[in-house]
Amino acid sequence: MKEIKNMKVVVAGEEHVKYVDEINDAIDEASKQRGTGIARRTFEYLASKITDGKAVIALHDDKFAGFCYIESWGNKGFVANSGLIVVPKYRGYGLAKEIKRKAFQLSRKKYPEAKIFGLTTGLAVMKINHELGYRPVTFSELTTDDQFWNGCKGCVNYDILERMDRTKCLCTGMLYDPAWEKTAKKNGSIRKRSLLDIAHKLKPKNGFKKQKSESVKKKKN
Repeated sequence: MKEIKNMKVVVAGEEHVKYVDEINDAIDEASKQRGTGIARRTFEYLASKITDGKAVIALHDDKFAGFCYIESWGNKGFVANSGLIVVPKYRGYGLAKEIKRKAFQLSRKKYPEAKIFGLTTGLAVMKINHELGYRPVTFSELTTDDQFWNGCKGCVNYDILERMDRTKCLCTGMLYDPAWEKTAKKNGSIRKRSLLDIAHKLKPKNGFKKQKSESVKKKKN
């Protein structure tokens, strides 16, 4: 297995604003490759997330490798981990999982009572979300904040969302509710590991190694 050395995944700060153009370029390129949308944000918007400590960035020897940011909606009742992107040459090493883990922990720290949600078309992201404790939900269970949904206007599939009156799109809605853990404890359910423990377990222990494809070729008879 190949391994990436000197990879850092950190909460972004003012010194990382210089990477905003690269972040948006990476988002645009990913949208073209997938044929589905990741909403583009303005330079000012992403810069504000970075300077406010509401973003996670991955750097390999100071070269941009990946990114994700958090947003709060509905009077801070909902938090979204948005704009997850990994530069193509760094894919397959578990980097997206580590960025999501870090963003999840940052969201829980800043908004401990908020529901955390996301919209995605990517199976890999869905799997990571599931491991963090998210569940697939209908759009009606997500925030009704118009500002959030207006942010989808930068997506190439926004017309579908409009036609469906915000009830469905190509994206799958996924949600983590901290109340689920409280309910489980109240009902006497035994949980060996909290969701944050699971998030910690997802962190690569020996660096970012190239991962094998999930599809395994059948052996010839």
